[in-house]
Formats: sequence, structure tokens, C-alpha cells
Amino acid sequence: MTNDIDELIEALLCLPSVGPRSAQRMAYHLLLHKRKQGVHLAERLKQAMTNIKHCQYCNTFSCEAICSLCSAGERDTNQICIVETPLDLLAIEKTSVFNGQYFVLMGLLSPIDGIGPDKLSIDKLLARCQQLGTQEVIFATNSSMEGEATVYYLQEQLTPLGVCFSQLARGVPMGGALEYLDSSTISRALSKRSIITDNIS
Repeated sequence: MTNDIDELIEALLCLPSVGPRSAQRMAYHLLLHKRKQGVHLAERLKQAMTNIKHCQYCNTFSCEAICSLCSAGERDTNQICIVETPLDLLAIEKTSVFNGQYFVLMGLLSPIDGIGPDKLSIDKLLARCQQLGTQEVIFATNSSMEGEATVYYLQEQLTPLGVCFSQLARGVPMGGALEYLDSSTISRALSKRSIITDNIS
């Protein structure tokens, strides 16, 4: 029969990149040195798991029915940026460059992992695009097989709405050296190259 310590260690295994030894160290550290903080952590986890839901519009995490970004009336309704996770949304928002709408898929198509179209709230995305009268859909998914497959599927679903599609530029990162990049990154950078000037004087 498992005891409370074993159950705590097993519960900690749900965290990303945490194996049995790491979970064991965390559990004993909390018990030895951080009992008060451990109780506080447990209370905050319970509160978050109970209160945080999905925004009715963009599908990101929110304590309210509609998140603060979707409630902001000054944002451009002609553009909607599709991202994989709420962390991706935050990363783009921190740039202060994009002022349109968002939609968070909460994953990518991955048959191996059992993630099909029904798991990505695509019906909510289609309804949101129709509601906003979206003119441009920007795909900001990861550059992976799953990301590309998801973009292809979403294009099929969104095409009847008459929207135009764009995708984040991918290629050589700022400060990146060509000798350290893989061939697929260099190939994409070449194929997506942009013109600096129309002619040379």
C-alpha cells in the first residue's frame, strides 16, 4: 500500500521533464524545508485548476468567460493569429508588434498522440472568423511535421470563408551562423528570401 510520500512523488511526476528521482527530491525538499510553501502551492494549484477555463472567443486560458485581450475593443478584427499554446500567444504579444486577434489551438494535429481535429476547437475558430469578418489568417505554429499538417488542414477548413493566409517567416535566426544551421532551415530561408532592393545603382 502506498503512503502519503509515495503518492506525493507520484503526483509530481505529471510535471514536464520530471522523472522519479527529481520528483523524489522535490517531495522531500518540500517536506524538509518548505512545508508552508508546499501548502500554499497546493492551494494555488487547486484554485487554478478549478477557476481557469478557456476564453469563449480565442480559447486561451482565462478566469473570465472572455479574456482581457478579446475584451479590448481597440484590437484589429481583420487579422487573427493562430498559435499552438497560450505561451505562444504571450511570446507574440510581448513584441508589441501585433494588434489583431488570436486563436489558441491548445495543440497540433498528431494522430500518433491521438490528437485529431476534434481536439483543437476548430468549430470555435471557424465561428470566431465568421463573427469578426476576418480577412487575414496568420499561422504562427511551430515548424514541424505536426505544425505543417495542422496549417494545411486549417487552410482547407478556412478557405470557404474567403480569407487570405500568411505564415510567420522562418529561416536564419538573428545572430545565427549558417555553418551551425541544419539544411532544412537554410533551404526554407532561401526559398522564402526577400528582395532588399529592386535594382543596384
